[in-house]
Amino acid sequence: MSDSCCSHGCTAPPASQSPRYRRVLWAALFINAAMFGIELAGGLRAGSVSLLADAVDFFGDAANYGISLLVLGMALTWRARAALFKGLTMGAFGVLVLGRAAWSAAAGTVPEPVTMGAIGALALLANVSVAAMLYAWREGDANMRSVWLCSRNDAIGNLAVMAAALGVFGTGSAWPDLAVAAVMGVLALTAARSVIQQAQSELRPVTASA
Repeated sequence: MSDSCCSHGCTAPPASQSPRYRRVLWAALFINAAMFGIELAGGLRAGSVSLLADAVDFFGDAANYGISLLVLGMALTWRARAALFKGLTMGAFGVLVLGRAAWSAAAGTVPEPVTMGAIGALALLANVSVAAMLYAWREGDANMRSVWLCSRNDAIGNLAVMAAALGVFGTGSAWPDLAVAAVMGVLALTAARSVIQQAQSELRPVTASA
């Protein structure tokens, strides 16, 4: 009976439940947790807002990967709810970064560019590796899409941090660092909106049928 069923109407398990995807998420979790510690220490040492913003982002991503692992085997409704939570978290991160950039602009501190550039390059290598591992699942449900967007945005942010380091080195001013931090904050808000909208669209049929 089972052979007959699967040959005529059974569907394959969702891609989000594949063992390979689970292994990739675990690897991403460990990479992001390690980079959070490195960038936090480096950002504090260098006085860089963009590095601190990226460190907070690494922490948020590590938590997001943990949530994704938790809901992998659950129904689409629970995965969409997790994505909605992550989207709200991404939005909160964007607001936090913009606020920190404004505070640093008022304080007038200038970061140390060499540390910024070195840690930014290491972070870029980490995020490109994670994004490459997750590329195959970039068009999945809201939860999978949020994971991919986090990694993509991080890689873009790392390039911006490295550019900011060059700008600080060349000008002796904090404004390149603050500008990049502001861009990272806006990028987080944009990604949050995309994830929240998709999660809401996935939850809408469930709400309508309740």
